[in-house]
Amino acid sequence: MTYSLIHFMFLFDAHLDLSMNAVEWNRDLTQDLYSIRDREKNLTDKPDRGKGVVSFPEMRKGNIGLCVATQIGRYIRPDSKIPGWHSQAQAWAITQAQVAWYKAMEEAGEMVQITGLTGLRSHLELWQNAETTEGLPIGYILSLEGADSFVSLKNLETAYAYGLRAIGPAHYGPGVYAYGTDSDAPLSEKGKDLLREMDQLDMILDATHLCDTAFWEAMDLYKGPVWASHNLVRAITPHNRQFSDEMIKVLLERDAVIGMAFDAWMMIPGWVRGKSTPESTGLKIEHIVQHIDHICQIAGNALHVGIGSDLDGAYGKEQSPGDLDSIADLQTITSLLSRRGYSEADIERIMWRNWVTFLEKSWD
Repeated sequence: MTYSLIHFMFLFDAHLDLSMNAVEWNRDLTQDLYSIRDREKNLTDKPDRGKGVVSFPEMRKGNIGLCVATQIGRYIRPDSKIPGWHSQAQAWAITQAQVAWYKAMEEAGEMVQITGLTGLRSHLELWQNAETTEGLPIGYILSLEGADSFVSLKNLETAYAYGLRAIGPAHYGPGVYAYGTDSDAPLSEKGKDLLREMDQLDMILDATHLCDTAFWEAMDLYKGPVWASHNLVRAITPHNRQFSDEMIKVLLERDAVIGMAFDAWMMIPGWVRGKSTPESTGLKIEHIVQHIDHICQIAGNALHVGIGSDLDGAYGKEQSPGDLDSIADLQTITSLLSRRGYSEADIERIMWRNWVTFLEKSWD
């Protein structure tokens, strides 16, 4: 793949479910992407088998040197129709397996954990001064998607000690601490206690997946830094998973950054999961620019948008833009933004600098 030297730049991806892919999907992300696909070609247990788009080599090809990497372990009630773990203890156990994998990747030199300003600046200097990205460790900031795996707030203290720096209290459906996508309820008392404890630890609240009622309560209760790692615009794709313009405005007031997600059903209206295809809908990477521009128009600047791809977040090429073969293709966004009239400085902000600026302010 080739990209213009003018637009090929360092990239920060704010949401990747790397450990889920490694631990639950059994993908060796250190391998060539096409080898991973080939090894899965006869598997049918998941709809994205043989269609993944993320691997460490592809991240390095795409100059993606820094990411927010997740843990995830969802607890579900007996009557739930969504997958998950049958107890919080089981959910905690799977997140600990995920931590063990991240630590193994650190020991192998594949990744390096970023927990504060010193590490952030050192890592940026390493990547920006390197003659080649080949062999460079990929920096990661650890985030928890859905807090169900916390049996108690003692787990939060344990998690902070091993490097957890951001938490999204909810995922899909009813949660222990907050309700998420496709559900709605106020924050539980446990959820309010969680936010207070996160505040004390100066952690980042990820507003992604919070149901509408919990979102507004969290914005009133939480005093610390807020971002949205992977969310799109409700005015373009009507669904409770997306942010309304009113939500976007309050996030702007909080000086948040909103990461653009590349899950097809979020990008364009009318996508039917399991039926629609990139070919039948004409979905392309360029559709994300409409979401970027919508937020920038509300803000009056390009200071609050970033990349938060969510690629391989339980889907692959079957539910991604048709012109995206691997995560490295995120680099094409630079040319799309340039054609839309965005300046070089604003493109750089969207591709990585907004996230870094957010972290510098939050960790200072």
